[in-house]
Amino acid sequence: MSRPNELRLPDDTCRLVVIQDQLQPCPYIPRETARMPLRLPIGNVTPEITDHMLALGFRRSGDFVYRTQCPTCSECKPTRLKIAGFHLTKSLRRVMQRGDRELMCRLKTPVVDERRVEMFNEHRRQRGLGLQEDTIEASEYLSFLCDTCCETLELAIYRDDKLVAISVFDVGRDSTSAVYTHFDPSESHFSLGTYAVLKQIDWARQSGRQFVYLGMYVAENPHLNYKARFQPQQRLIDDVWVDV
Repeated sequence: MSRPNELRLPDDTCRLVVIQDQLQPCPYIPRETARMPLRLPIGNVTPEITDHMLALGFRRSGDFVYRTQCPTCSECKPTRLKIAGFHLTKSLRRVMQRGDRELMCRLKTPVVDERRVEMFNEHRRQRGLGLQEDTIEASEYLSFLCDTCCETLELAIYRDDKLVAISVFDVGRDSTSAVYTHFDPSESHFSLGTYAVLKQIDWARQSGRQFVYLGMYVAENPHLNYKARFQPQQRLIDDVWVDV
């Protein structure tokens, strides 16, 4: 039987234990208060467990997972794309075709180096992301994007020999989940965020997955509402996945 600060997952092989739970300024909507209890998975996080956590609306950050439980707001909607039926619009096809002509992709386990950290900080500064302007160090990049409790891959995107984008995503048995994408702002004409999602969708389709989880959809946040471009999709509303 689960204790108040833990959640047991199927087959009792893994449980999620709360290690931090406090109110904080919302990183997505100004003047809102957020609550996102941080949980540590204890046990074997199999691909099936990853699928189950994603279906419950959890996101991963480093070794931990979380989902929103905010006191007065419910604008954050976990979002997933249904691979069956997905098709490229004209604009998405243009992004894909240009990227495939001029860019090269490499897939491997996440790593940290000077270029990745530099690009992460520049991307955050140029796009006004986060609640603070402090730069992160290699150790923080490592704990955020390389440390993980499940199978995780890094999609590295190059123009010629120059690294221009990194997209980290988790892998379950039946799904993938976009964790974080950052790119060189000087190469934004390639629509690198969109291109990275399209390459993840392509990989998920080829590997027989059913869903690509896109993270949170927030209608009034321009960094999160672009996800509506990818159809057909579902959003988790009142603990039920609803077709959009």
